[in-house]
Amino acid sequence: MKNVLLTSVCRPLGERYGDSPSVGYELLFGQVTRAQGLFSPRAHHLHFSLEYIAENLDAPTAVLQYPSKKELIRELRKGYDVIGVSFILATFHRMTEVVAIIREHSPSSKIVLGGYGTVLSDDELLPYGDFICREEGVAYMRDLLGETPIPMPYHHPMIVSRLRVFGKEISRTGMVFAGLGCPNGCDFCCTSHFFKRKHIRLLPTGRDIFDVIQRYHEIEPDMSVVVLDEDFLLNKKRAMEFRECVLKSGRTPSVFVFSSIRAISQYTVTEILEMGIDGFWIGYEGTRSGYAKQSGRPTAEIFREFREHGISILASMIVGFPYQTPAIIEEELSGLLALKPTLGQFLIYGPTPATPFYEKTLKEGLLHQDLVDDRKRYYRNCTGFKAMVRHPSMKPEEIEAEQDRCFRADFRRLGPSIYRSVETWLLGHLKLKDSDNPFLRRKAERFAREIRCAYPVFLAGRLFGPGAAVRRWIGELEDRVHQTLGRPTWVEQFQSVSALFLAAWTWLTLKIDFFQHPRLVRHTYRMPEESLPARVWQKMKGRDPSGHHVDVELRPESTLWVRVEGRLAFEGAERLASGLVEGLRHKKERLVLDLARLSEAETAAVEKLAERLRAYRNRIRIVMPRTQNLAAMAALVSFYR
Repeated sequence: MKNVLLTSVCRPLGERYGDSPSVGYELLFGQVTRAQGLFSPRAHHLHFSLEYIAENLDAPTAVLQYPSKKELIRELRKGYDVIGVSFILATFHRMTEVVAIIREHSPSSKIVLGGYGTVLSDDELLPYGDFICREEGVAYMRDLLGETPIPMPYHHPMIVSRLRVFGKEISRTGMVFAGLGCPNGCDFCCTSHFFKRKHIRLLPTGRDIFDVIQRYHEIEPDMSVVVLDEDFLLNKKRAMEFRECVLKSGRTPSVFVFSSIRAISQYTVTEILEMGIDGFWIGYEGTRSGYAKQSGRPTAEIFREFREHGISILASMIVGFPYQTPAIIEEELSGLLALKPTLGQFLIYGPTPATPFYEKTLKEGLLHQDLVDDRKRYYRNCTGFKAMVRHPSMKPEEIEAEQDRCFRADFRRLGPSIYRSVETWLLGHLKLKDSDNPFLRRKAERFAREIRCAYPVFLAGRLFGPGAAVRRWIGELEDRVHQTLGRPTWVEQFQSVSALFLAAWTWLTLKIDFFQHPRLVRHTYRMPEESLPARVWQKMKGRDPSGHHVDVELRPESTLWVRVEGRLAFEGAERLASGLVEGLRHKKERLVLDLARLSEAETAAVEKLAERLRAYRNRIRIVMPRTQNLAAMAALVSFYR
């Protein structure tokens, strides 16, 4: 069996290292909240496709996310038969560096190029790779490795994104990979035309999507999720099946999705909320752009209704359409900002290979001559931050200046997005808290919890916000929140002061480019010698003489899953508790104690377990047993008090 290595391009990335604007490790900070400085939420994103493919191969596989050149060389010395390199057009030059390193230090390895950068022709790519993946990656790699095809839905990896504000982690978000491609076929869209305007449903049914979310909630019951699918609500049957699963579960998830006005128009706001959806990425594009996906209900009507119900919107606008002038851009921008989106993205209308706009650009000779003469320079500038096409009325520098003005106006007029989020949650809480619908009341309660977690950020906003008007608005928002949910506790007041220092530190690290690069993330799949739990956990595995059986599994996000089956007696509970306490004392993993398969549990045994573990309860989640022993259940419930 072949050994496989899948890797991203190498770090460091960024403008000061020769990359184009927005090229880096972060979507939000790089191309959404880029003008918001220290107020920008931060999250390092992995190359999700590498983890997804690795999860679904039979071959032993290692994945490297943003290795340094030294780290990549060290990994190559372990010996790999096949090496996959993921890249986009803007990191083509980085891909060539990685390939050169592979050929020097692992010359016998076969190289597979993958990612959206493979929209380039064979002539342009074959000098760097032995194989080129231009299709759904799992099926391609399994075929390449001679492995038997497997049906969808594939096994879904658990990939969690951590969101930080002022350098402090505030939430964790599970990534759900529901589909690839998009049938809308907008003329500029690489993701749509890469898959020939087809939609590949990685998770074919609503139940499939719900089941993946349930697995994330096993790690953390209130974890938010992002459903990655270009137009999630377009398939109404799948979306409504998902809604039914959510309603039957009795839980109230927080779900962010990508969708179009046309798709959204098929649903009522209540149906959308009942799917758990409280966040959208919507292509606003331009009021005169005329894309089919913009048909349906008036955009302004949807934006206002969603905001009133607590649904946050990331609106994406395009700058540089042929019909636009600076005056029209200002008109469209002002119209968008009047709708108060939580987040705004502003990208320049640009041609990507394989799209209709690219073909038109070449046919009509519209690509700027310097990019025609230097293809690699063209690749590097395929970021949405470079005016590459001749415009009827604006020069390239004017278009780029308009884009920059849009980002700055969004921040200056509406304020930091973290406070816009709080205001949207507050509106949703007030709208839904007295609803006749129990699900919507639970959603209002969730909004309230999110707002309460944001109490410590208000002081920094009132002092450091962009301009007197925004600082005053943040203060007024804080007063409204306190009137609705209560004054801050002394702990929250202390956290507010701490947040000031964290905000100042964040500003300094941005200024001097300190701590802006992630460390290597390395995951292994089907390499038992590298992925087993530590010995202190392993020795608990097996059958206990008293009647229960223990299985131990190390899952992503440093989560140890301990499953206990059979009959739990007092003496067995004492041995189980001793093993768990020893592990918790020496290791840092989070623990999920899964008791769902217990057939019987003595009350004294459960009480002993709860008593021994109580000191570590902040790191433990218990999956409750199905036993009807009420006394045993009460002992576990008391564990969390």
